[in-house]
Amino acid sequence: MDIDISSVKDLRQKTGAGIMDCKRALKETQGNVDKAIEFLRQKGLAKAAKRGERTADEGLIGSYIHPGGRIGVLVEVNCETDFVARTQEFKDFVKDISMQIAAADPQYLTREDIPKEVIQKEKHILRMQALEMGKPDKVVDRIVVGKMERFFSEVCLLEQAYVKDLDLSVEDLLKSLTGKIGERISIRRFTRYQLGEEASDRAI
Repeated sequence: MDIDISSVKDLRQKTGAGIMDCKRALKETQGNVDKAIEFLRQKGLAKAAKRGERTADEGLIGSYIHPGGRIGVLVEVNCETDFVARTQEFKDFVKDISMQIAAADPQYLTREDIPKEVIQKEKHILRMQALEMGKPDKVVDRIVVGKMERFFSEVCLLEQAYVKDLDLSVEDLLKSLTGKIGERISIRRFTRYQLGEEASDRAI
């Protein structure tokens, strides 16, 4: 059966499991969310599922306008309680993520959000580049894999190097805050505006 992307996102939010795991769980259970959660637990994702039972439906919508007014960002960051959403630490995190999006221009939240056709096109381009450079066929695949990892780290927000500390990824920063606060924190969606260009709207 065809699985609606909104159902996948909903299950992911409830369980914290990966997109592909959520898709598989929903297919196996004919779209039944409760049974899909049980399926994920049985497959060894009990920790993620248990954690996801507390829904992250509080949080903040942050904004950032870059000096000069040519770039603007809106981002929604979720947490579990209004108490956490009102803390300065959470507010600072939302601001930092807004500035990250403005500076690094991510196109997607995670690599799972990238359409398959985009990935295939990028792989084809990288393969052609490697062949044009005269690389042997036997090493072309390894070159493509390595360059695809770099591609993901450039276009996926969670995989980008954090602009204030290049030794950290944005995901590292998110996990650090989650550990300190003890609540599930998630970047749900963001939109980046650049003067004269179409806005890029990305959501999980």
